[in-house]
Parts: sequence; structure tokens; C-alpha cells
Amino acid sequence: MFIQTEATPNPATLKFIPGKPVLPGSTREYRAADEADDCALAQQLFTVSGVSGVFLGQDFITVSKSDGEWQHLKPAILGHIMDHYLSSAPMLKGDKSQAMTDSGEFFDESDKAIVGTIKELLETRVRPAVAQDGGDITFHGFKEGVVFLNMKGSCAGCPSSTATLKHGIENLLRHFVPEVTEVRPV
Repeated sequence: MFIQTEATPNPATLKFIPGKPVLPGSTREYRAADEADDCALAQQLFTVSGVSGVFLGQDFITVSKSDGEWQHLKPAILGHIMDHYLSSAPMLKGDKSQAMTDSGEFFDESDKAIVGTIKELLETRVRPAVAQDGGDITFHGFKEGVVFLNMKGSCAGCPSSTATLKHGIENLLRHFVPEVTEVRPV
């Protein structure tokens, strides 16, 4: 098995591409070992000293580090990913084949059409581009012209995330949805 690695715009995050599906049709983020009780691979990755986050994409795994050098962390991470795939174990335990949906979405019912357009733009134009960098951005809410987005994977804590939000996503949404005045991370 050959696992590719790619740098991301976030120097604290590395993207691992196993060449096999990870979570087809969904994503999952773990920010601490105690959140990973439903995913044996994430639990194993958190045993590597310095690992501070695991993001499972449709066909990639993004690992974030709090300290240490990638040259020292990468062999252990690659070993855990390879062991997981060689074991043929499911990615998620139990019946949790789909990622948990982001709970707590908020918007006024009268803005339902606007929110639908925002979600469609995020799904078709933003998320594919962000996934190439090892992350994900999901809708969290809309209130008084402000769109609230949840940044995951390599996007969370990335030095260029503010620029991506303000100059990329905000401009895109404002162009297609005049009601949008600002974009903020959650």
C-alpha cells in the first residue's frame, strides 16, 4: 500500500492520501483523543506524541500537530494508517457510517431561500477547493447578513484562513447573494 502525503497551507497540518476511500460522502473531525471513541484509526493517531487533531475526508486524512517535527511524526502516522487499512476494519465503529451533522445551525425561517443558495455555493464551489488543501468548511448559521462557517481539518488554525474567508469566500457569497455582508468563522 502506498500512502501519499501532501503539505497544506497550514504548516501544522499534513494531508495523507491512502488511495482508498476514507469516509465517502462525509467528513469527520476529532480535536482530542477523547472525541475519537467511534474511530479506531483516530484513536491510534492520537497515540503519536504531538498529534493534536485528525480530520477524515472523503478520500484523505489530515493530521494536525501541536509540537514536534513532521520528519519524526510522519513514520508513526503512516504506520497507523497502513495498519488500519490492512486490518480491513471499518473506519467508524457501529452504525456510524455517516459523519455526524453539524448541530446548532441557525437562521431565520424567512431566510431559508438565501441559506439554500449559500449552502449550494459552499458545496459546489468552496468545499472542493478547500478539500484539496486537506480541510473542510461547513455552514453554521446566517444572521443579519453575516454567514457563520465552521472551519475543519487544515483550515482550522491555518494562517491563511482569514484571507480565504474574507477575500475568497466572502467575495464569492457577496457576489451571488447580495444579502450577505460578511463571513465569520465559528
